[in-house]
Amino acid sequence: MFHQRSLKRPFPQPKHIPRYMNTTTPTGGVGSDEHEGDTTRARRRHRFILMSGGALFLIALVAGFVPQFRQRQVATADTNELAIPTVAVVSPTVTTPHSGLNLPAEVKPWQEASIYARVNGYLKDWLVDIGAHVQKDQLLAEIDTPDLDQQLAQARSQAVLAQRNLEQAKKTNTKWQELYKEGVVSQLDAENTDTSQGTNQANTEAFAANLRFLEQEVAFKRVTAPFAGIITVRNVNVGDLITANNTSFEMFHIQQTDPLRVYFRIPQEEATNIAVGQTFNVQVGAQSAKTYPGKVISTSGAVSPDSRTMLVELQVENGKNEILPGSYATVRVPEVALRKLITLPDNTLIFRGKSVQVGIVDAKGVVQLRDVKVGRDFGVQSEILSGVSESDEVIVNPSDSLTTGTTVRLAATPAAAPSPEAPKK
Repeated sequence: MFHQRSLKRPFPQPKHIPRYMNTTTPTGGVGSDEHEGDTTRARRRHRFILMSGGALFLIALVAGFVPQFRQRQVATADTNELAIPTVAVVSPTVTTPHSGLNLPAEVKPWQEASIYARVNGYLKDWLVDIGAHVQKDQLLAEIDTPDLDQQLAQARSQAVLAQRNLEQAKKTNTKWQELYKEGVVSQLDAENTDTSQGTNQANTEAFAANLRFLEQEVAFKRVTAPFAGIITVRNVNVGDLITANNTSFEMFHIQQTDPLRVYFRIPQEEATNIAVGQTFNVQVGAQSAKTYPGKVISTSGAVSPDSRTMLVELQVENGKNEILPGSYATVRVPEVALRKLITLPDNTLIFRGKSVQVGIVDAKGVVQLRDVKVGRDFGVQSEILSGVSESDEVIVNPSDSLTTGTTVRLAATPAAAPSPEAPKK
């Protein structure tokens, strides 16, 4: 009875269990099985609680570690990004000339000469005046040379006398040589006659040379044109005293005006684009709209250190004499004969020692330092003669530590190149 009472502890009855069911825990074998089932369920419940707690712990651990790991990854990435310098780049500005160059030029005759007197005397007559078109060797003036005429007459007489003396000396020498062979005269006498013949021979040649010289001098009494052209200066009148070889007194000045030579100077930046055979238009006078083709026949081949320009010579045909020598002219150099103008901002240039460099960024973001040749300075930009191309990306404001092979990152917005006023030609 005691055992049964101890087992009859009241349990809460579920409302859905019928009243006729016996809720008392049985004794014996049946009760033991039910007890073991309760123990198993308790163990399972405990295990479930432990596993659930462990899972919750792992979830909490992961939930706390992942953000920290991600923060570390972000920090590492930011550090790596900060280690790569960010640079702004700009492409070279290319300007194509649209108007060409108008350069001042000077018109000169194809050839010209100052004519001076070669003999002393008086002007006998002048036959041409300024503006006269003359041919080669045409007579321009005559000079009266009385003194020279007398010298010529005397030289002729001396030449004749010397020739006769030579002939006589030859005959005498021949005779005396025969007598010497016969023993009639001495050897000394024979040698004297032979020497006399030699002396007369030398005198004859000297007088003949003097005669030829005076004859040539007399020929200069006739003043002739050295080439076909136009007389532009006449400084003599009939009766003027003429002095030989007086370079301060020009009798005539002659110019050949067809063709003409036109000279102009081109800046050194464009000098390499000029070649023999090119044709440029020449405009004579500021008001004239007519142009004449001029062909490049030569260049100086060097730049003047004073003006930094190269002298160019053109040949212009002037068959109608429409162009006057000495006129002011303008040579038109078209844009097709000019090279493109490439400029970079001054803040892209790196000055190291005697060289000038720029930093070029390639497609992989790697820097290459490249030497460039700088031309004209336009203030905020400089002309680049060589070293860069139109497609290059040049670093703006490069650091002093920039070296070839450095990896960089391009800025989000590329730097805009300054746009200064186009250089005036």
